[in-house]
Amino acid sequence: MQVTDYIVDFIIKKGITDVFGYPGGSISYFVDALHKREEVHAHVVYHEQAAAFAAAAYAEISMKPGIAYSTGGPGATNLITGIGHAYYDSIPVIMLTGNVNTYERKGSMGIRQRGFQESDIISVVAPLTKYCAYVESADKIRFYLEKAYSIAMKGRRGPVLLDLPMDVLRMQINPEELEGYTDEQDHQDSLKEAYGNRLAELLNESERPCVVLGNAVKLYDLKEQAISAVAKLKIPCLTSMIAFDVFGENPLCYGFLGAYGMRAANFIAAKSDLVISIGSRMDIRQIGVKRENFAPNARILRIDIDEGELCYKVHEAEESFCMDAKEALEALNEVNAAKDFSQWLSVCDTIRSELENYDHQLPNEYIRKLSALIPENTIITTDVGQNQVWVAQSFQLKNKQTVLFSGGMGAMGHALPSAIGAYYGTNDKKKVFCICGDGGMQMNIQELQFLAREKIPVKIIVFNNHSLGMIRHFQEMYLGARFHETTEVGGYTAPDFAKVAEAYGIPSISIDQLDMTEQSEEMLISDGPALIEIKIFENTYVVPKLEFGKPNQDQEPLIDRDLYERLMNLN
Repeated sequence: MQVTDYIVDFIIKKGITDVFGYPGGSISYFVDALHKREEVHAHVVYHEQAAAFAAAAYAEISMKPGIAYSTGGPGATNLITGIGHAYYDSIPVIMLTGNVNTYERKGSMGIRQRGFQESDIISVVAPLTKYCAYVESADKIRFYLEKAYSIAMKGRRGPVLLDLPMDVLRMQINPEELEGYTDEQDHQDSLKEAYGNRLAELLNESERPCVVLGNAVKLYDLKEQAISAVAKLKIPCLTSMIAFDVFGENPLCYGFLGAYGMRAANFIAAKSDLVISIGSRMDIRQIGVKRENFAPNARILRIDIDEGELCYKVHEAEESFCMDAKEALEALNEVNAAKDFSQWLSVCDTIRSELENYDHQLPNEYIRKLSALIPENTIITTDVGQNQVWVAQSFQLKNKQTVLFSGGMGAMGHALPSAIGAYYGTNDKKKVFCICGDGGMQMNIQELQFLAREKIPVKIIVFNNHSLGMIRHFQEMYLGARFHETTEVGGYTAPDFAKVAEAYGIPSISIDQLDMTEQSEEMLISDGPALIEIKIFENTYVVPKLEFGKPNQDQEPLIDRDLYERLMNLN
């Protein structure tokens, strides 16, 4: 058996049905092997970055590792942004890169390069992967594959990379003689009982508790457990932005926290006396630069599978348990808390009612109207920038809808290739709705050809405000409104996206008024790809927005000071 056939067989046995990549000389034997088998489908994209994003989205939807492949040199380095995305958002992806033959490798020679397109990709990606290795010989292929798979899926998940020399890929092996990998077992005792006991104590001592849920709830498919636990305890729930879709339109969920978060969520956290955080990093964007300002009168109980995250404390006196979100939610479901928090929920409802639509804007209204037209049981991907926040703020979620973001990496160009990967990650080939801005769309615009070629039902919604809106807003606030490289006057321009789509043979429509939104409904529900361009000619903003160093609940534009004081003093 050739090494490449063994790799493909390994992928198939793990239940992975779709892989994404771009061919090249050093990976060509692997590409050839992929096309020998019907159980797995290899999808050629038009840029390796797109392959990495697609593989990550496939993993998020399928709950299996995504696979991306590339040739060496520029092919491998083009994967890096997607690798970083998977690393920061804890997504299991296996990257397979080709490299020069072992006899062409520079080794310890003091030269930059010996073989054509040779690159030391292992040194480059080491800080952005859970594990990476150079496969130096054919008889080690089983060991490296099993180890990479195990590490990608174990604990806090993330990307791994195997670098494969071309001569190793074409070598013959006997699978029966290959050395396997013995998984290192964790002997850590379960902390569920200890956590459950402490949780019960703190809840019974609390008057104003809240739960904060992070992306772990989505990554480990724990939505139902989370909804059940919060409903049982009848306490308010807040989320990170990336996990805003966990609860849908559940009345016990008061929105996402953070610098661009929902005002109500930030007020509720500020007024809480107990914050129970599960699977959320509690990072600067979420709780602010001055960490002591977050929930200043609250006890904080944190759960994270990564002990390193728990070392970055919110409050010095906080309590934490290094355990997985599944056990934490099981404990939350089983905890015996007899207290009635209905008065606290009434306060939370008042806060939400007082602040509802406080930051009403045209783009948010477009999102609301579009979400009404997008059917249930679908996937939404966004890019990074204003479009992403507008979706988190205003998308009216329906049953079985999932939204994919680029969270920690915050990578423009994420939306379109992620929509492709997400489509293939579903068992029933759901429709996918890709929402992006004019800037992000141009980052991976070449993948329109993928949609044109495969005719898959990915619907692209481009908010074209003719600027890099998030950066333009920053320049207005801090740089004297000098809009260098973000507006047409400053040197940035965007094309007519509807015409671009037409050039690819993709149906399209342009909208420039809110009451025209319904004209896109037929395209949104059709079977093939489509592009809807929404042209906005006014300056756009993301509000509310937190000014540096201020407490989360006091976002810009500032609300009326009497209202602020009244909400802070509600009992």
